[in-house]
Amino acid sequence: MKLGGLQKMTLLDFPGRVACTVFTVGCNFRCPFCHNSSLVVSPALPEFPQDDFFAFLRRRQGLLEGVAITGGEPLLHPDMPEFLEKIRALGYAVKLDTNGAFPDRLETVLKAGLADYVAMDVKNSREKYELTAGVTGILPAVERSVDILKNGNIPFEFRTTLVDELHEPEDFAAIGQWIAGTERYFLQGFVDSGDILAGSYAFHAASPEKAKACLEAVRLFVPSAQLRGIE
Repeated sequence: MKLGGLQKMTLLDFPGRVACTVFTVGCNFRCPFCHNSSLVVSPALPEFPQDDFFAFLRRRQGLLEGVAITGGEPLLHPDMPEFLEKIRALGYAVKLDTNGAFPDRLETVLKAGLADYVAMDVKNSREKYELTAGVTGILPAVERSVDILKNGNIPFEFRTTLVDELHEPEDFAAIGQWIAGTERYFLQGFVDSGDILAGSYAFHAASPEKAKACLEAVRLFVPSAQLRGIE
């Protein structure tokens, strides 16, 4: 497994904990609005050695509480459970980000008690999922991951990055019906990071008015849904 970078401290990525964020390289999705495209498609991206990462964690014991693991897609890597075991052995809590495309691996991690919190992207309604994810044939796996989280006992959240060109309020009504019963669901604001897979200016953030309309649509089914990063 290749690591692409480390954010040494975050108060936002791991709810309720002071954490660091580590980025894995590679993803099986090709979301055109992806803001970390260099982690997805660039084989020449400089590697952040695992030895350096674990040395950092040892130095921060007692100062940091958790590690947020994102990408790319962390569960793309078959050796993720071993990686998580090493983090847990140092006394850190683990938050895992995933696109939901690897339900068997997600289930393995959860059954082994290797994650304390999971954040899963729900890219769009079922009808527009392949368009938004940029790949075909992945919806059954995503649906199974949704069910695993909803029926499990690990704290989790679902989240959708709201892109003006890809989402409408009716999409969020459909998402709401799909994930009804979920306690934590966030509509995140799209930000052009300059590292967009389809190129800068290809996609845009929705207006605050549209974001609120999308929120109202999903709240019919998920009353606790919230906006994140949208004023």
